[in-house]
Amino acid sequence: MTGTNPFIAKWSADGHTMCLGHWQISYQGLPCTIPAKYAEKDMGTYGNFSYFYPDDDAYIEGEPFADWIDSNVDWLMDVFMQHNIPVEVEYFQWFYEAVNLNDWRCSSCGGCM
Repeated sequence: MTGTNPFIAKWSADGHTMCLGHWQISYQGLPCTIPAKYAEKDMGTYGNFSYFYPDDDAYIEGEPFADWIDSNVDWLMDVFMQHNIPVEVEYFQWFYEAVNLNDWRCSSCGGCM
């Protein structure tokens, strides 16, 4: 991929209230609305989201891009078309990368355990 990622994705909560947040995603500085079903939960991207063991590969979970896109392409295409985002693999990868930077899991904050 070339160029700069035009997506910014942020999870609205942190600390011990991680599970109470929602996704704030923008494309070229403009907000993107994603379906509620996806807006208020983790995106299932690949990584280690453990609060206690962030460097232990045993806690890696989620799907790498190639698998993740197969599971999410339908709703993501709708979002892209709604926001006039090119429906191209490079843009799907950028979206995934932006979300992956702030993705989380229920145990990510260590608060409910």
